[in-house]
Amino acid sequence: MPASVITPPGSTLHDGVREACDRVVHLLLLHLQKLVYDRPNPNLNDSPPRPVPFLDALKSHVRELCVEVLRLERKRFLWQHQLLTLLAVYSAPPCAAEALFYLLALARGPEELALAAQLDAVLSSSFADLLPSAVKTCLCQIHAGRLPLPQIVQLFRNLASVL
Repeated sequence: MPASVITPPGSTLHDGVREACDRVVHLLLLHLQKLVYDRPNPNLNDSPPRPVPFLDALKSHVRELCVEVLRLERKRFLWQHQLLTLLAVYSAPPCAAEALFYLLALARGPEELALAAQLDAVLSSSFADLLPSAVKTCLCQIHAGRLPLPQIVQLFRNLASVL
C-alpha cells in the first residue's frame, strides 16, 4: 500500500476506517451524481443551471484524473472513473472527448484500455458523437505537436484495438 497523507510509510489503516472512508466517498459521488443529472436543461428564458464548484474546479485537471484512473489502484480507480464520468457529463462534449482522448492515449494495456471503452459506453447515452469527437481531439493534439512519437504510436494501437 502506498503511503498517503494520512498514514506514514509502513503503517496500515484499520479496516473499519477504510470502510468508513469508502462509504463517505460513495455518498459524495452519489450527491455529485444527483447534482449533475438533476440539472434542468436551460431555456432562453430560464436562469443558467446551478454550478457545481467542485466539478468546475476539476475541469482543468482532466489529464491528471485520467492518469490516476489508469493507475488501477485498489478500489480508488473505480470511484475516480465515476468522478471522471460525472465531470464529462457536467462539462459538456469537449470535456468528454478530452477525457476519452487521454484514456486512449495513456492506456498501456488491455485493462487500462477497457476503462476507455467503459467511459465511451457510459457517455454515449449523453453524447451522440463522442467517439468521432475524441478522434478529432486526438488529431488536433497530434497536429499541435503535444504528443511524443511513442505516445502517438500507442494511441494508434489503442484506437485500432477499440475500433
